[in-house]
Amino acid sequence: MRGKDMIRGLALVAPLVWQGCSPTYILRAGWEEARILSVRRPIQAVVHDTAAPAELRAKLRLVQDARDFAERSLGLRAGDSFTSFAQLTRDTLAINISAAPELGLYWKTWWFPIVGRVPYKGYFDFEQAFEEAERLRSQGFDVSVRPVSAFSTLGWLPDPILSTTLRLDSLSLVETVIHEITHTTFFPPGQANFNESFANFVGNHAAIAFYCEAVADEAKCEIARLRWEDTREFGRFFNSVAEPLREAYASDMSEEAKRERKGEIFRDAAERFETDVKPRLRAGRYGSLEPSQLNNAWVLARLLYYTRLDDFERLLQRFGSLEPSLQAVFGEAAEGDAWAALDRLLEGPQDR
Repeated sequence: MRGKDMIRGLALVAPLVWQGCSPTYILRAGWEEARILSVRRPIQAVVHDTAAPAELRAKLRLVQDARDFAERSLGLRAGDSFTSFAQLTRDTLAINISAAPELGLYWKTWWFPIVGRVPYKGYFDFEQAFEEAERLRSQGFDVSVRPVSAFSTLGWLPDPILSTTLRLDSLSLVETVIHEITHTTFFPPGQANFNESFANFVGNHAAIAFYCEAVADEAKCEIARLRWEDTREFGRFFNSVAEPLREAYASDMSEEAKRERKGEIFRDAAERFETDVKPRLRAGRYGSLEPSQLNNAWVLARLLYYTRLDDFERLLQRFGSLEPSLQAVFGEAAEGDAWAALDRLLEGPQDR
């Protein structure tokens, strides 16, 4: 790990200790980040290493192509990200924990420097993650536990592409690389729902542009289009679950009546997903929903990535293609509420 990278890493994590976060948590996160950076190799070197597996070399070339496409065709800024590769010793990078009140559809948040308040906390120590999840449940929170295969340090550190990320198929790999580069380019602090949903939109449409235009792979082009349609369908569904929950929690019903209504909403959601949503999904990326596993944190964790995707699609149609749409957002949402900036872009003139 280069000295400059170590200094940046310490600058990123040290302030957290003084903001009430567990020193153990911070030290483990810093140690894991240092370990990842210490084992990285330049992608170019691995690609030209004939002893490396052919599949690995092919995927790393795809990462290079996706990174180049993001910068050259979309105007995104990758910095030093995804110029190196790190082989991890496990299949899951980290575990994300998020939580919400039992009878409220809003996040429990944690504050961090640079990124502001975020509705999740990542753990490299899986045992510690599950202990935190149980602690939150014991306090009455609904909890969501999700595996993570990639993350971004927003350009503060030279993020390598990880072996956990390379497990993705080629389409998902392109989406993920450009999703994370979007965060490096533009990440208004404290606006997690916008940041993740916007990057979801960018990653999906970038994959479409990459496979339909840059490499002209007709089969993958079609799959990329279908995946974006499915992604928007998921977004509509998750919002259709959130709306009646918000109504119930805001009502003057008793707490017991709210709990009963909550159960009804989730049972109905699982049934509607099977009968109404699944038949409309075409890209083959879905399972089933178990009502007993659904809770407020589960809904919010989905909305984090699936909020107002149809409005982002409208933005794309308004500006004609992805690159001018991105530049419009970067300019309009440079300060203040990013969702309000999106509204202004959708309502105002295009010649800004």
